[in-house]
Amino acid sequence: MSVALLKMYISFAGIISLFLATGLIYLSRFKLTGPISIIVAVFAYLFMIFGGLIILYIVFSGPTA
Repeated sequence: MSVALLKMYISFAGIISLFLATGLIYLSRFKLTGPISIIVAVFAYLFMIFGGLIILYIVFSGPTA
């Protein structure tokens, strides 16, 4: 597996985690109440931080060729 293909798969993981974070934030703010809402929001923001760091790494690591 080439480095470019590996970076593509890593960036897909970052994009999926960012989409998951937005869905969980929506869920925690508008659909859930109580302590479950807080737990889901914490997981959402952790996914957002994780996805953001992955995308930041992919963008600043530069071209592969």
